[in-house]
Amino acid sequence: MNQSLENTRAPRLIFLDTETTGNDMAKDRLCQVCYKTSDGIFKGYFKPPVPVSIKAMSITNITNKMLEDKEAFKDSAMKKDLEALLADGILVAHNAKFDCAILEAEGMSIPRRICTFRVARHLDPENKIPEYNLSYLRYYLDLNVEDAYAHDAEGDVKVLWALFERLLSKMTKDGLTAAPDESEPRSEAEREEKAIAEMLDVSSRPSLFKLFNFGKYKDKKIEEVVKTDRDYLQWMLDRKIEDGSQDEDWIHTLEHYLKN
Repeated sequence: MNQSLENTRAPRLIFLDTETTGNDMAKDRLCQVCYKTSDGIFKGYFKPPVPVSIKAMSITNITNKMLEDKEAFKDSAMKKDLEALLADGILVAHNAKFDCAILEAEGMSIPRRICTFRVARHLDPENKIPEYNLSYLRYYLDLNVEDAYAHDAEGDVKVLWALFERLLSKMTKDGLTAAPDESEPRSEAEREEKAIAEMLDVSSRPSLFKLFNFGKYKDKKIEEVVKTDRDYLQWMLDRKIEDGSQDEDWIHTLEHYLKN
């Protein structure tokens, strides 16, 4: 992304990642926040109202002892700063639904968001990329990111920014649903603005998967599996609904293929 454009673009983009006490959006809370704007990178640790799980500690290396003297996020200056930024800015996150749910649990509102997870899927219609987690995309796309360590909010934000830059470049060049009228040349800033608008739209809708990336039908097309083993898809859908799954992408996908 053109740095001068980033500095002047309105609305402002806020690249954000959280580290949390666990992976349950309904129960777990944040313990580390990092975000990046054109003004720099800002980060902080916070004492959550629930303890960090052993599993989360093993991934992030953030312990309850490290947080015992930290302030609560809801009382922090960072929360106030973020609220001001997000009032007229756009949050950018990987699997944005999770980070937004975690922030909303702290009483925050996120009016607009871009999910790089969904945008990456959108720009890979043939499912050539095996996985879409942030670390995998970093190396699959050979993103040039220095001093970034996985499962650390600051490191993830650096990778997130580089991924967004790559996705925006691709969408600006060849990913727009409507090409600009040749009689009306569009500046780079205008094309980026249109690409960001499309990213917002893509991020607002569940993804439609084409391949299974797990289980007995790994790497098989879902449209083919539904013809030979419809009961398997129905079983998956029933399980996700019964378990109260938060995986709206898979629920949307299964419902789509089962009704067609």
